[in-house]
Amino acid sequence: MILTIARNTLFFVVLVLAQVLLFNNINFLGFINPYVYVLFILGLPVALNKKSIMVVAFCLGLLIDIFTNTLGIHIFASVLIAYLRNFWIDALFFRNDFDFASPSIKNFGFFNFVKYAFVLIFVHHLALFILEVLTFNHFLLMLLRVLYNSIVSLLLIISFELIKSK
Repeated sequence: MILTIARNTLFFVVLVLAQVLLFNNINFLGFINPYVYVLFILGLPVALNKKSIMVVAFCLGLLIDIFTNTLGIHIFASVLIAYLRNFWIDALFFRNDFDFASPSIKNFGFFNFVKYAFVLIFVHHLALFILEVLTFNHFLLMLLRVLYNSIVSLLLIISFELIKSK
């Protein structure tokens, strides 16, 4: 139990530092900026209750907001996907199959994990970019940005998952 908490805490810190020091500095063509910190929320155990997941997501979003000098947009997007996560797992799978597992490629299978992760990443990015611009003047451009960022973030998260599973 203590080893699991220590491992998750270390992973939390590593993801926050990776996001702030590395991935926030990636701005490909002024359009793509991956957000891989959502991997921590996606990977929390299925059996963990929703309130705990939302508190962890709030803390994660708060740290990212502090380091990126944004005013709560990462908090909102993180808490939103933390709230929707268990509903999405229930919609995709039989909960008994994964009751004590953490969502991963190893536990869910590749295609099931991609379905699980892509929708939550897309919702996260959609909420994040809507709050960032606060206008619908260039809605199609914003949707394109959400889609591209979601795909790049998903590819990076899949890469991390594949490395972790070896």
